[in-house]
Amino acid sequence: MFGLGLGELVIVLLILIILFSRRLPDLGDSLGKGIRRFRRSLKESEEIDITPDDAASKDKPAKNPP
Repeated sequence: MFGLGLGELVIVLLILIILFSRRLPDLGDSLGKGIRRFRRSLKESEEIDITPDDAASKDKPAKNPP
């Protein structure tokens, strides 16, 4: 691929690790959080309850047309 051998890929990988070594823990943390959120969203119900609460409807006065 692109004429790069194994040695060149290792060198490029080492340079990238050195340049981004301070950001790797943050990247791993955000990646883990994203995976957890995705799994949680798959497990949760996809239905949304839009029925009004009885207490909420009793507190609001009915609108009377003029």
